[in-house]
Amino acid sequence: MSRRGKKKGRPVSGWLVLDKPVGMGSTEAVSKIKWLFNAEKAGHAGTLDPLASGMLPIALGEATKTVPYVMDGAKVYRFTVSWGEERSTDDLEGPVTKSSDKRPSEDEIRAIMPNYTGVIMQTPPQFSAIKIAGERAYDLAREGETVDIPAREVEIGRLEIIENSADRTVFEIDCGKGTYVRSLARDMGRDLGCFGHISELRRTEVDPFTAEDFVTIAELEAARAAGQPDGEEGSWDFTAIDEFVVDTAAALDCLPQVAVTDEAANKIRLGNPVIVRGRDAPVEAEEACATARGKLVAIGAIEQGMFKPKRVFTA
Repeated sequence: MSRRGKKKGRPVSGWLVLDKPVGMGSTEAVSKIKWLFNAEKAGHAGTLDPLASGMLPIALGEATKTVPYVMDGAKVYRFTVSWGEERSTDDLEGPVTKSSDKRPSEDEIRAIMPNYTGVIMQTPPQFSAIKIAGERAYDLAREGETVDIPAREVEIGRLEIIENSADRTVFEIDCGKGTYVRSLARDMGRDLGCFGHISELRRTEVDPFTAEDFVTIAELEAARAAGQPDGEEGSWDFTAIDEFVVDTAAALDCLPQVAVTDEAANKIRLGNPVIVRGRDAPVEAEEACATARGKLVAIGAIEQGMFKPKRVFTA
């Protein structure tokens, strides 16, 4: 009998909130985590550039179905803008394209900051994952093309100065989906007439996760090594490393929660609607999640007191 199509790895599910080190790409990080957990499936919720560090939420198994909810979550970054140079990539990676001897005062910087809070129009960097006529902008940029990337609406809730010196300023920002911090540095530098680029960038939060959820590659490697089999016939013990996995349902804190019985959960997993019971249960909701014994069962809609599943979870 053919074994083609058999899934490789364990059916482990949940979120791993990685503290990604500088120098590691997001795709490389996902591959590393998938190997460490021997997971069937893995994916990340929002690219983090190789030169950036910090929070890269990685979904394992069934948690990949909840990636869009984490992608939509608010993010917090701490970043350093070095003044006096604009670069092709808007960070340290690219060559200098414009330079200036001017350096902005803190008062000048604070004067323009209101222009970069609230809902603003922002043009993504040339070196970005934005698709232009079906191709990634960074692929076109690497071929030497300058492409016209349309500006788009982004939301910045908070922008603060943490430290300031003559040549650089450290900021902290709360922002919504699609915001490019590299574009922010570029645009502020142009606005101040001195140019600027990102020289350090760290993502500290991706809602609903916080720094308390962080785990490093070193911690994961140590946990995996602890489960190494003693003999050739032994098998890996993943108990220690699995302790770092955050429950899949954590990604859905933004949705109304409906507790259902085991019997109702079985019906939902077969794609059938069930009556929502309970004094506090919503009568209508475009999106909600059903749980049984604290475990995620499905995401669906509540219409006229009925939970109608759209996406079910097996683990």
